[in-house]
Amino acid sequence: MARITLTDVRKSYSGMEVIHGVSIDIADEEFVVIVGPSGCGKSTLLRMVAGLEEITSGTIAIDGRVVNDLEPRARDIAMVFQNYALYPHMTVRENMAYGLKISGMPKAEIAERVARSAEMLELQPYLDRKPRALSGGQRQRVAMGRALVRDPAAFLLDEPLSNLDAKLRVQMRLQIKELQRRVGTTSLYVTHDQVEAMTLADRLIVMNAGVAEQIDTPMRIYERPATTFVAGFIGSPAMNILAATVTPDGAGLTLPGGAVLACPAPADPGQPILFGIRPEHIRAVTQPGGVGAIELTVLAVETLGADAYAHCAFPGHVTSAAEAMVVRLPGNAALKPGERLHAVFDTGAAHFFDPATGRRVGPRR
Repeated sequence: MARITLTDVRKSYSGMEVIHGVSIDIADEEFVVIVGPSGCGKSTLLRMVAGLEEITSGTIAIDGRVVNDLEPRARDIAMVFQNYALYPHMTVRENMAYGLKISGMPKAEIAERVARSAEMLELQPYLDRKPRALSGGQRQRVAMGRALVRDPAAFLLDEPLSNLDAKLRVQMRLQIKELQRRVGTTSLYVTHDQVEAMTLADRLIVMNAGVAEQIDTPMRIYERPATTFVAGFIGSPAMNILAATVTPDGAGLTLPGGAVLACPAPADPGQPILFGIRPEHIRAVTQPGGVGAIELTVLAVETLGADAYAHCAFPGHVTSAAEAMVVRLPGNAALKPGERLHAVFDTGAAHFFDPATGRRVGPRR
């Protein structure tokens, strides 16, 4: 097993920096997920750890040994790719054994490792089939098996589930987590899917435009996002983030459209602040005039079975679809676009951010 340490790792192409000083110490047996939107640099960062991309500056160490200049095969890591990278002319057994065979490992040991890994991944019935005769999920398990037989110090996984349908992704992520728990191998995993990231990770690296915006446990990131980007990316639906102004008496916030919410904020009276509240922390009430109730206009309703989500605007305030307030409702809520909804905000769950920097200010209330 291995400890992986990144210290101020940077990457530039033609003088333009695309990875901006990422540092993290990944403990032995830890499962760390790099998550972020397309183009944020997460796969580039993983490929630098693998040795498939040169780093521009900084250091990458595995078990205390700096590996900046080592070839991928000398780093004692195994990588699982999005496209499986299986040899189409080989059987499952041959694909899993190939890396061990070319390393000169004795045949008996190869057979034993392949059999053990095939059992862990439930691949025994498919060992003599070729990849074309397998489903997408089975092919992904073969790719994982090929990595597993090597008994590496660390696993690196680059969006391994992105080609699978939604149901199969759920099944496979549970299997990946269970496999990692059983073998205890340090793992670094890349995904753009924040649900996948939250369910798999011991810790997350949330990437945006080459910057590690926040590194922490999934729940810590969910409960205390460090920036507006993290707040909007982690959580489904995303956190509502509203441009507000602290009232003259400092006891509340003036929201878009002029509505006033009793909620002290960590800013001076009259100052702008970004107010964040998750959809699950807004309660819809049927009658107007309740304590703290604020009137909203329903723009659209999404029904998802047990829950529904109303996309709303403040009356008199022009709101695009991207700016709409999202409120969680019971699945049987009978609201239609154009109707009014009265919402009570759980201000104890409020978050505040600096409008200039987007960074978190003050403690969560």
